[in-house]
Amino acid sequence: MSELLFMEPVFKEAIWGGSRLKEVYGYDIPSDHTGECWAISAHKSGDGRVASGAYKGQTLSSLWENHRELFGAEGAEGVFPLLVKIIDAKSDLSIQVHPDDVYAGVHENGSLGKMECWYILDCDPDATIVVGHNAKDHDEMVRMIEEKRWGEFIRQIPIKKGDFFQINPGCVHAIKGGTLILETQQSSDITYRVYDYDRLSDGKPRPLHVKQSIDVIRAPYKADEGKGPQVTVDNGHVVRTHLVTCPRYTVVKLDVADVWEETFPAGFANVSVLEGEGSVNGTPIRKGQHFIVPAGYGACRFEGVLSLICSWPEA
Repeated sequence: MSELLFMEPVFKEAIWGGSRLKEVYGYDIPSDHTGECWAISAHKSGDGRVASGAYKGQTLSSLWENHRELFGAEGAEGVFPLLVKIIDAKSDLSIQVHPDDVYAGVHENGSLGKMECWYILDCDPDATIVVGHNAKDHDEMVRMIEEKRWGEFIRQIPIKKGDFFQINPGCVHAIKGGTLILETQQSSDITYRVYDYDRLSDGKPRPLHVKQSIDVIRAPYKADEGKGPQVTVDNGHVVRTHLVTCPRYTVVKLDVADVWEETFPAGFANVSVLEGEGSVNGTPIRKGQHFIVPAGYGACRFEGVLSLICSWPEA
């Protein structure tokens, strides 16, 4: 049996970041303006390393290149497909949108597009996020952006801990201040800022990408786009919630009460420990750890009181 790949996170500072990654998860963050923990990543902008075991110190991208058998993807082309983050938004992120694979491939040097989803780990009372917009068609969308009618344009919705959102390419979105989320996404760092509240970074406005945004925003916004049934099964040992299956990934949540065995589909799976402590096949695990279950590993026997988010790529 191969071994689980426990990962060392990579941290990213941001103008909107805070200190909750240290306060909640005990991470050694670079500053009190740390916005992102790239928990499982082989992206060139934040290539995580294996924390222990036979591959200790090796980057995830090097394992993908040289030990493709660990991922059940022998002969597959392209980059490691997923990126798992924890995002601490102390203040509002920009109003933004991501391209799909086709647009990014043409305009962003062959990059993947960015499909993503959010699980709300925690948020302030009366918190909101931006998902979608209110323009009735493409022409009205362009006018609202050019005339800076942001209050009319963006679609704000209330959130609470435990909510889940699928964010497809072309969907206007923004995480608002006071929100802590786990994000599962394609391995891409392409973000187009539509509006950034006229904030300054190092004395200058951050770049906007209005033309690209207009190119890729879908209008009108369809609130049910990308949403499938969320199925929850409680057998007394685990509450298993299927959050989403889309063309790029599947995401499930496991709330283990004592002992549970989970066998993941062929290929690899990402696992993030959101709450609690216990063990997986005898190896201790605790809140804030992230690991990869390699292809062919077999069943994972979880013991303890644990809340886990698990994801794997779709073919």
